[in-house]
Amino acid sequence: MRKIARIAVLVGPALLAQGCGSPASYSKDVKPFVDKYCVRCHKPGAEGTEKSGFMMVTYADLMKGTQYGAVVKPGDSFTSAMVMLVEGRAHPSLRMPHDKGEKPTQKEIDRVKAWIDAGAKDN
Repeated sequence: MRKIARIAVLVGPALLAQGCGSPASYSKDVKPFVDKYCVRCHKPGAEGTEKSGFMMVTYADLMKGTQYGAVVKPGDSFTSAMVMLVEGRAHPSLRMPHDKGEKPTQKEIDRVKAWIDAGAKDN
């Protein structure tokens, strides 16, 4: 019984993050999230791109990361900078989106996390 409990503790959060629907994907979940919350500052010539060297217009941009390193660590949403910044875990002053625009819901963030945990594929 202990083994089953340990498996539930390890696997449960990943299943909850994915929800009961289809697996998270870049095209259905992450790209709309990025377009809604991120691209306004992370596109060519925008403030976020100028400060960090990070664009989020395409999958390749997202996976390239910033001048400081990767933003998405496939298979590891907890330590992916993108999730840390959106959840405000890095430092509250760095929480993204940084502007006064609409903020993502936890459900939207959980879909991004599920995509990262599943390998952050271009799907």
